[in-house]
Amino acid sequence: MKARGHHFLALILLAAMPGVAQNALVRANPALPEARAQEQNENASGSDLRAQGELQMGTRLTRAGHFEEAIPHLLAARGHVGREYAVSFDLALCYVGTRQFKAALAILEDLRRDNHKNANVENLLAQAYIGDDRRLAAWDSLERASALSPHNEKLYLYVADACMDKHDYPLGLKVVELGLANLPESAALHYERGAFLSSLDEFDQAKADFAEVGRLAPGSEINYLAAANEQLHSGNPEGAARVAREGIGKGYQNPTLLVILGDALIRSGALPGETSYYEADAALAKAVAARPWDAHAQATLGRLYVLANRPVEAIVHLEKARDLDPNNPSIYASLAKAYQRKGDHEQAQAALAVLAALNQAQAQQIGSAPGDRKAGYLSRELTKANSSSAH
Repeated sequence: MKARGHHFLALILLAAMPGVAQNALVRANPALPEARAQEQNENASGSDLRAQGELQMGTRLTRAGHFEEAIPHLLAARGHVGREYAVSFDLALCYVGTRQFKAALAILEDLRRDNHKNANVENLLAQAYIGDDRRLAAWDSLERASALSPHNEKLYLYVADACMDKHDYPLGLKVVELGLANLPESAALHYERGAFLSSLDEFDQAKADFAEVGRLAPGSEINYLAAANEQLHSGNPEGAARVAREGIGKGYQNPTLLVILGDALIRSGALPGETSYYEADAALAKAVAARPWDAHAQATLGRLYVLANRPVEAIVHLEKARDLDPNNPSIYASLAKAYQRKGDHEQAQAALAVLAALNQAQAQQIGSAPGDRKAGYLSRELTKANSSSAH
């Protein structure tokens, strides 16, 4: 499922942060931080107080997913507080969240050399290596993280999402299968494997994983996600919309489920002025508001506005999607159509040129995967791109 990827990175990385247990302790004892802060204030110098304030602000912004805003605060605190490991890790996390992978790697490799060889560091290293196109180094880091914490489901999910973000489906499949070797009853990992297999044009195999999600977690949010994806990949957008509506109606206001609903309604032929069009618009706008960093949500809303002949609004969302996910071919197909409708033929041709280059690059990548997937994958991607352009 293309919806998983960088738009989940903020939540995923936050969950990996050190100090989560400490945060839980603070929530359970609200008087504790104030007492500690008073003691620290009495003993700290002015510069120390400023550094502590920068650290607190940086930490707060990081946990809220505001990575870019957090970076200057963490840089100001680094080297001036006692919790150097936590500051460095959070800074690396923010660099990964803002796609500054080389900066993140410099910090994380230093942490590993300083004997901070824990599963969190190795896992974040794996994500950064994937972002930096260093697949072998990423795999080595994941194996180290897995050896340290083999039954930590999140380790595999974080790295799998990084692979989905880079459209490296063969590596993502390998990551998930390592996780399933240790956690064969993980519904989330079966869901991820189904997503990667679908992306590799192996949908017959993917259906088995989606069905396994239903067996392991019936009635759950992830079950609705799996069932809706299965319907969408089976060429049944009406069924996907029905499943998504049912899940949303049961209180699962998951932005990904909202995007699936919008996507399914577009594929079902929703037209401006129809109830289904307004339903898609409302679902996608809600998803974008909840996750503005979600490239797939931005791109799908852009597609809807192309369909409605609203090219200026479409371009706003499609350009955001391109910034977030610059290697996604379907974004450029829709972007070219939006620019054509706006009358900007130069920009339309530029988008089509990038689309052609990306399709060629993905052909080479998929051709290196086990089995004869190249032709089927490219056929499906080109069909999807042409479908996006047609709206």
